[in-house]
Amino acid sequence: MKKESLTADKKERLDKFLHRHIGGSRNQIEHLIKKGFVEASGKPVTKAGYKVSPGETVLYTIPEEPTYEAQAVDFDVPVIYEDDDILVVNKPSGLVVHPAPSVKEPTLVDWLKAKGVNLSTISGEERHGIVHRLDKETSGAMVVAKNNEAHERLSRQLQDKSMGRYYLALIDYPLKDSGIVEGPIARNPANRLKMGIVSGGKPAKTAFQKLLESPKNSFELIAAKLYTGRTHQIRVHLSSIGRHIVGDNLYGFKSRSGTIDRILLHAYILYLDHPKTGHAMQFLAPIPTGMRSTLESYFEKEILNEVLDPCALLRHFDRDYERLCT
Repeated sequence: MKKESLTADKKERLDKFLHRHIGGSRNQIEHLIKKGFVEASGKPVTKAGYKVSPGETVLYTIPEEPTYEAQAVDFDVPVIYEDDDILVVNKPSGLVVHPAPSVKEPTLVDWLKAKGVNLSTISGEERHGIVHRLDKETSGAMVVAKNNEAHERLSRQLQDKSMGRYYLALIDYPLKDSGIVEGPIARNPANRLKMGIVSGGKPAKTAFQKLLESPKNSFELIAAKLYTGRTHQIRVHLSSIGRHIVGDNLYGFKSRSGTIDRILLHAYILYLDHPKTGHAMQFLAPIPTGMRSTLESYFEKEILNEVLDPCALLRHFDRDYERLCT
């Protein structure tokens, strides 16, 4: 890696200065700054909003990306929608989204590359196309960016909340009421495999909506909407109020039988504005067969179908109902 030198010619934000001189996307520039690849006046700068002054020397380094060899895949992933800019998939439970040092099995990114899908490159080779993620255990709708322009526009939608998902979850005890849970989330200091509500963690907010209580046991089907996107957010916030997703042994569900082999959490509805046309779009990820069978064993099929109608579900969330169903 080689350091390159620039001299500021006017007072402006560091990210804008770098973008003006070396190009690249906003995300790429922010990544350089946050990861410590930029210095100003001989000192590392990690804030994009730092103001450079006329005559100030700025050093930057473009890191070499590690070579990543995609793993062979022997599975398929259901495609919900595809065009030249985006691909929407129904991620299966048990599939990791992207490679990492601790991940030994093939991932969604491996599958995308094996299929020859054009992918954005903003997030690095191991995360080509990945705008947002789902936990390994969670199934459901995910959008993949097929070019950098689409990636940047979708990323902005995540930030301004014009893009989001509604989840379905089967929990072990009914909620007292529908409502909002807020609590900062960070790595659990007592168990590094878990996240938890931790003082000083990242702000997190989740809306929970009661849908159906099972007449056969204490289980309840609920909907959840994320206002932030923290790791294990729904699981952590439910655990904080004494509720657990059926099948989620990590966060406290005590299995009553051996028939449930996954966490019953599914990203059911994905909504966004198309990154090129701007048109509002809504995608429904069909509930996986195993999870659907479990739900039908606890709820009458006809009533379940009524509750799972997308607009019936969104009616509980006025703003998105008006936007997507009227």
